[in-house]
Amino acid sequence: MEKCAHVLEETPESKKGSWLAEYPGHKVLWAELGCGKGRFTLETAQQNPEALICAVERVPDAMVIGMERVCEAEVTNVRFLRVDAVRLEEFFGEGELQRIYINFCDPWLPKRHHKRRLTAPSFLALYKKLLASGGEIHFKTDNVDLYEWSLEQFTACGWELREVTRDLHENGPVGVMTDYEAKFYSQGVKINRCVAVRPE
Repeated sequence: MEKCAHVLEETPESKKGSWLAEYPGHKVLWAELGCGKGRFTLETAQQNPEALICAVERVPDAMVIGMERVCEAEVTNVRFLRVDAVRLEEFFGEGELQRIYINFCDPWLPKRHHKRRLTAPSFLALYKKLLASGGEIHFKTDNVDLYEWSLEQFTACGWELREVTRDLHENGPVGVMTDYEAKFYSQGVKINRCVAVRPE
């Protein structure tokens, strides 16, 4: 953690509303919720140098691996936030984000816990505040129940759905994969994906 301290935001609340001003040279601000070990974070940052990516993760042991990957690759457009996604409004201003990635989040399978899902209506209301007009949520999961439920929530809350698929890699690998996703792909597990556009 100490070796990679320069990519960790210890006080992200101090950047609220001014991320791009604090880190000039970037045109857009993206957030990844639950970055895990950072494979997706790193490769997405490498492919999109114009974007400043805030990688949110509440599990330090996983995040450290992601931080090490970013530092070893000498990638400069990623900042890690050791926080819970429920606190996003403390760190980002209204309309400050252009994109949010949600990859393979906890499905919270018991129905009584569905409100904790990162695609629950309360979270969608939060994302709507933080995303700019035309902002997007890129959502991927292997869990069919979570995916179908999430599509219903997006629609009910007025989000426009695009690129809806229930077998993303049917014809070969598509886009940047997470560590989980690469493992699932090798096992033949189908990956569900969609893009939800912020309602006006």
